[in-house]
Amino acid sequence: MKNIALKLGAPLALLVAVAFQQHAASAAEAAVVIAPPAVDEPASSEHSATAVFAGGCFWGVQGVFQHMKGVSNAVSGYTGGEARTASYEMIETGETGHAESVRITYDPTQVSYGKLLQVFFSVAHDPTTLNRQGPDSGTQYRSAIFPQTPAQRAVAEKYIAQLDASRAFKKPLVTKVEMDKKFYAAESYHQNYLTLHPSDPYIVFNDLPKVANLKRVLPDQYRADAVLVRKAM
Repeated sequence: MKNIALKLGAPLALLVAVAFQQHAASAAEAAVVIAPPAVDEPASSEHSATAVFAGGCFWGVQGVFQHMKGVSNAVSGYTGGEARTASYEMIETGETGHAESVRITYDPTQVSYGKLLQVFFSVAHDPTTLNRQGPDSGTQYRSAIFPQTPAQRAVAEKYIAQLDASRAFKKPLVTKVEMDKKFYAAESYHQNYLTLHPSDPYIVFNDLPKVANLKRVLPDQYRADAVLVRKAM
């Protein structure tokens, strides 16, 4: 269960949040400075494209990309399984094939798919932990990329090989590239969770440092105002 605040009650949760905040500063150092992809998608005149990533709890991944320039929408959801199992209660069993994921709508004339991948690997999650991110474990928290086109698949696979070859991380990447998987939007209470619940201890400790890392490590990609989901379809 990720929402510690609901289980503890407001007064105690606030005290825990303060304690977690003290640790969050050191957690912010977990970002890894990496080079952008040597191979990226060709320049495009199109103003809308889609990317889908999974990197642990979707609250933090969504929050990071909502603060990225060139992104017009970032929706939390489930990818990898069937429509009938695309619900929070079912995917938490770890037996549905789904991963908590985020569907990102972006403007290729402003930001490339490769830049999205750089943020994904550098600050949005740890791509070296198998089926685990922070306190969450299970296949639903796996590191995965769900390419929407063959070109995206090629960029993702070459970037993973590039990062491994350069030893940018202390351990090999475990990120899987999974084609032809459908995205299903998550329940409304999961959307914009980081922005709506900034004092939730889980958000304070695990996710706000990721947004801070985006601003610190990749300042040219950061924007202060989050672009929020208005309709998760």
